[in-house]
Parts: sequence; structure tokens; C-alpha cells
Amino acid sequence: MEYRRIWHQGGTYFFTVNLLNRQNDLLVRHIQILREAIQKVKTKYPFKIHAWVVLPEHMHCVLELPLNDADYALRWRLIKSTFSKVIDKTEYRSSVRLQRNERGIWQRRYWAHLIVDDADYRAHMDYVHINPLKHGLVKRVQDWEFSSFHSLVGKGVYPIDWAGGSNDHLYSDKDWL
Repeated sequence: MEYRRIWHQGGTYFFTVNLLNRQNDLLVRHIQILREAIQKVKTKYPFKIHAWVVLPEHMHCVLELPLNDADYALRWRLIKSTFSKVIDKTEYRSSVRLQRNERGIWQRRYWAHLIVDDADYRAHMDYVHINPLKHGLVKRVQDWEFSSFHSLVGKGVYPIDWAGGSNDHLYSDKDWL
């Protein structure tokens, strides 16, 4: 099967990246390792984070690449491999993955969508941040800590009670990464 990707230098993209085992909490359990992997890759191969949410077994983000660069695949390969190298090898690995010397942490593919206009951007930003509520992990968006939502509240992009909730929750104005 041929997978088609849209490569646009300087593009802003929405991504969904999943663990292979969707009954896992590896990403939130090892959130600091994930943050360090992202930061390490971001330092060497820059990108701008517009939004990011990490759930137990998958994550969504909106990222913008530099003007002269369209290689998001390199960044994802490095983020996934950097994270995987630090995690203990306790996961099940199929015979194919063993033959290829691959870990059994990540799904091989991920969803990538080129943002095409302001409405598309807003819709995907909202989708990222509503996701913990959608999956029943919290009753209010503001209660999910593994999200860029809090820094965007601090920047005035979202009100603290966006999508329901009260104003009594303190937020961090620090960037998520």
C-alpha cells in the first residue's frame, strides 16, 4: 500500500500518534522522558508547537515547520526512537518486530493533516485540547495536566473555563515543553 503525505515547507500540521498497545498508560507514566525526547529533537530540528496534548496511549499536536523544511517524518522518527531507547524493554514484540529489531511501543504510522486555513487551524487546536474531556479522562479541560491548554490560557488564547468548568483552577503560563 502506498501512503501519500502532503509535504509543504513551512507547513502547519495536525498529528495523531498512537502507541501500539492502546490499553497502556506509557505516555503519561513516562511524561518526562517524552518531554525530553521532544525537546532534544526540537533543538536539533526546530519546529514550533502550537498545541499538544498527551493522553495515556496517544497524543495529538499542531506543529509548524520552518519555512525551508517539510520533513516532519524525520522529527517523528527521532521523537519516537529517542523515547523508545530510554524505556525498558518490557513490551510484547511480534516476530516481525523482533526480526527487524524494532520495539513494540509505537504504531508504525501516524495521522498527519496539513492545516489549510484559519478555520481548519482553530478546529484542530480545539480538537487537541478537548481530547481528554472527549475520552472521559477529566470533567473539565483545565484539569488535564499533560496539555498545552494551560500555557495558552496564560497567553489569552483560551479562557480557563473553555468547554465548561469553573475559574477556580490555577494555570501555568509556562510553555508545555
